[in-house]
Amino acid sequence: MATRPRFDGQPFVDAYGDGGFRLAGQRFEGSVIVTPQGLFPWSARNIEDATPASFSAIVEASRSFDFLIVGAGAETAFLPSAVRRHLESHTIFPDVMATGSACRTYNLMLSENRRVAAALIAVP
Repeated sequence: MATRPRFDGQPFVDAYGDGGFRLAGQRFEGSVIVTPQGLFPWSARNIEDATPASFSAIVEASRSFDFLIVGAGAETAFLPSAVRRHLESHTIFPDVMATGSACRTYNLMLSENRRVAAALIAVP
């Protein structure tokens, strides 16, 4: 039986690596999307797997955040152009960086009470 996440408010990323993340003391396998609306599994295993449809949770929550941080994996990479165009058409302008940097930036922005969301690709 799968464990449902339990948080009070939007969670910080406690740790990343080994194919997943720990948020608010709970382990999640694979890539994740974190918004003020909730935490969602993300099917992307690398940045090339990202599609406009895979960002639907981001688009649906777009009124609840001002910044989108994208963790592209072990290294910084570009979002596929179709994804970038799709997000920009919804006035979402992502900052893309390596997942480690993305986790740190997300946590910093969250600690400053900024309205932030993150799409984070898991790293080994």
